[in-house]
Amino acid sequence: MKVEAGPLLSGINTPEDLRKLGKDKVFQLCSELRDFIIDTVSINGGHFGASLGVVEMTVALHYVYNTPEDQIVWDVGHQAYGHKILTGRREEFHTNRTYGGICGFPSRFESEYDTFGVGHSSTSVSAALGMAVANNYLENDRKHIAIIGDGAMTGGLAFEGLNNAGITNSDVLIILNDNCMSIDPNVGGLKEYLTDITTSPTYNKVRDEVWKMLGSISKFGKSAQEVASKVEASMKGVLNKQSNLFEGLGLRYFGPVDGHDVNKLVEIFEDLKNIKGPKILHCITTKGKGYLPAEKDQTKWHAPGLFDKITGEIKKKYPTTPQAPKFQDVFGHTIIELAKENPKIMGITPAMPSGCSLKYMIAEMPDRAFDVGICEQHAVTFSAGLATQGLVPFCNIYSTFMQRAYDQVIHDVAIQNLHVVFCLDRGGLVGADGATHHGAFDLAYFRCIPNMVVAAPMNEEELRNMMYTFQLDKNAFPSSIRYPRGQGVMPEWKTPLQELEIGKGRCVAEGEEVAILTIGNTGNFAVEACKNLGRDNLYPAHYDMRFVKPLDEDLLHEIFTNFNKVVTVEDGVIQGGFGSAIIEFMVDHGYSARVKRLGVPDKFIEHGTQQQLWAECGYDANGIVKAVRAFAQVEDSIELV
Repeated sequence: MKVEAGPLLSGINTPEDLRKLGKDKVFQLCSELRDFIIDTVSINGGHFGASLGVVEMTVALHYVYNTPEDQIVWDVGHQAYGHKILTGRREEFHTNRTYGGICGFPSRFESEYDTFGVGHSSTSVSAALGMAVANNYLENDRKHIAIIGDGAMTGGLAFEGLNNAGITNSDVLIILNDNCMSIDPNVGGLKEYLTDITTSPTYNKVRDEVWKMLGSISKFGKSAQEVASKVEASMKGVLNKQSNLFEGLGLRYFGPVDGHDVNKLVEIFEDLKNIKGPKILHCITTKGKGYLPAEKDQTKWHAPGLFDKITGEIKKKYPTTPQAPKFQDVFGHTIIELAKENPKIMGITPAMPSGCSLKYMIAEMPDRAFDVGICEQHAVTFSAGLATQGLVPFCNIYSTFMQRAYDQVIHDVAIQNLHVVFCLDRGGLVGADGATHHGAFDLAYFRCIPNMVVAAPMNEEELRNMMYTFQLDKNAFPSSIRYPRGQGVMPEWKTPLQELEIGKGRCVAEGEEVAILTIGNTGNFAVEACKNLGRDNLYPAHYDMRFVKPLDEDLLHEIFTNFNKVVTVEDGVIQGGFGSAIIEFMVDHGYSARVKRLGVPDKFIEHGTQQQLWAECGYDANGIVKAVRAFAQVEDSIELV
């Protein structure tokens, strides 16, 4: 649903329109932009608090810099709604994150103002630096700005970029958006370091004088700039009673400044445009700024769904019948249940305790559950270190983010054959977050690693039993359990824990002519498909394989002995995935059958609801029905010949 923009905002179709406004109008524009975001997200959904926190920063950047000639790189992209609205997408902003609509994150395919596609954190510094170095080489006079949150700054890639930026002469500005939040509250030493800077009473007392001095650069020329630089650097070193981390890396440090004072930000950006070389501006902001409920509970309002903007009530459906839990909550409660019985169990997550529900264990067992920040590589190797001491770490990482730690899985866990249980949340297509967040690759990229056991539960009971099985001392090898985003299928999910036999699947339904082989949650699509096919007097067999590695070879011998038509179904890429594993088995053992693989095709899938995307890729219940019917039609045509 579209909403009306305010009188100033309705006239802004490009940043060029914005730059025609007098400075006395910029504050009003910020107010209208904030209201537009609140109105739109309240009735259409989406990420919320992050974009409200950078309204003034967004307006000031596009007001001062000549975008898109000057290039802005947003880290992660949760905070880029204002940027999208100001850069020609206001009229279609109501389609944000919907099927066929605009992307929820910056995308180079969508707009020339989106200079770098993002979705995973900590990439902005390296990307902007690469752009700056390229433009130096090409002798282009462009400015390059990276906006990175303090949560994303905990990622190792950000420090790699900072380290490299400090030894270049590239004209890149890094804006540190410091709001003490990523999705959950930030953790680690960097948070304490930034807090020390921003709360230093003496430093805050004199920082305005420093800025006043820097603001006079344009009036008094380069010599004044050099003096200001020396005075500023010496004051920071003395007043903070420690060397400045960023300046130690070779970056000029400015701040901290109020990230919600738009007029001051305009002045600062105008000054910084004239200061060459790599530099960092430290802005203090409030996530959810301008909407009180979001300011008070920033985690809850990161992406709240639909809500009443007047009352602040988040709109939720209250079903009259018992509902199945989210898979993440089954994990969160089951790991506590297991940990109470097994003192070796530890929980690890990289900055997603709410998203993966490890928050329950952190609250109940704080000495045994760890949020390590946005540091997937560290999370994996930290888990490996725990395992060397005889502990059993459950390392919970979203499937899409596990891609960032692939080398650590191979080098630090698998080669050493360590007892680490990887729980991959959001496996498969996740919906509105789109291509950057789909967990489409893990079945393919994990099954090729020696020593790994790769499993996927069809329902909540299987998830619990896999967790129980993999924590046993007898199964002290690397393993992964992948499960989808969203709800399961079992309202009565808390079943007694049972050990599963490693590499053993099960027959869900006996049948004839066609065998449907599923992995993970796609088994539920097959159950529905089989019901529909029964109306056509088609009765395929259905097997829930449970394990991609090792495969249940006894069951597969039985299947290929009795069926010459097989459909494989997976919520992941078919290139190298579950279906490929089945075909490899068939060829290696001399069987010959017609095999139809259903799954994610060899392309990146955009955003929409999970149901829309499953249907687009052809492996929902209707897709399975079509595949089985197609096999039946082939048989009919052969008989007619």
